[in-house]
Amino acid sequence: MSKLIVTAAITGGVHVPSLSPYLPSTPDAIVEQAVGAAHAGAAVVHIHARDPKDGRPSSDVALFRQIAAAIHDRCDAAICVTTGGGLGMSPEERVKPIGVLRPELASLNAGSMNFAIHPLADKIKTPLHEWEIPYLQSTEDLIFPNTFRSIKVFTKAMHAAGTKPELEIYDVGMINNVKYLLDTGVLKAPLYIQFVLGILGGIPATPENLVFMVETARKTLGAENFVWSCCAAGRAQLPLTCVAMALGGNVRVGLEDNLYLGPGRLAQSSAEQVAAIIRIATELSLEIATPDEARRSLGLKGRAGVGWTVAA
Repeated sequence: MSKLIVTAAITGGVHVPSLSPYLPSTPDAIVEQAVGAAHAGAAVVHIHARDPKDGRPSSDVALFRQIAAAIHDRCDAAICVTTGGGLGMSPEERVKPIGVLRPELASLNAGSMNFAIHPLADKIKTPLHEWEIPYLQSTEDLIFPNTFRSIKVFTKAMHAAGTKPELEIYDVGMINNVKYLLDTGVLKAPLYIQFVLGILGGIPATPENLVFMVETARKTLGAENFVWSCCAAGRAQLPLTCVAMALGGNVRVGLEDNLYLGPGRLAQSSAEQVAAIIRIATELSLEIATPDEARRSLGLKGRAGVGWTVAA
């Protein structure tokens, strides 16, 4: 098996600041956590931007540029830029940072789904910001839209930027979507797939479901046509990423997916979760990929081709 690629997802658009004092919201805090995760052993850092005034998810290209450039200057990790955006953003808004910043990697959600995080609102007694509870509650009536048309919008922008799509697969039907897009030339092999389990509205985070997803992808897409990774929401994060490692996959951890390090113990950074999964991987005699080894494994264009450097 190839060396293990560890990705750290730093802040996301799911959790809100009231849920953890350690969730980074400002550019400086996001950068610090990303660099810390890289120093802990993450080969890839997955970034979102938030409005520094109140922590609301943002698609502001200037914020993405500020964050990515600072991470680039301080560590060698490959940077994956989200196209998940925030609730209600159009495909054009969500993909906007890709054409300007030309990252090595960008997320590409592989289908539409009910993306429900409204139960988190019940955990907040005194919100830090007025937007948080309405934001969470609104997802009871939310469809996260990733139509074939919008996927083409994202893919076209990524191909033009030389950016590798990271296909986020939340349920088994999305594998069929990827097959269609591969067959029609919208996507090109080898693919990079991130199986995302445990979101309310997607497939539950169980070992059986992960095995089913991986085997379905192998049969549908051809095992030679993709490299895969796994992340899981909430308390399933570490147990399921351990299963993924045993199956030969790569892993993603970080505060985007899970705010805790153990029962009742908030993680103080994504770096803590990176260190935890690397300790387990080391006990399994797995070698950890460096950023450049991850670039070669995933077929990334390299640091010199991104759009936030002065040379670019």
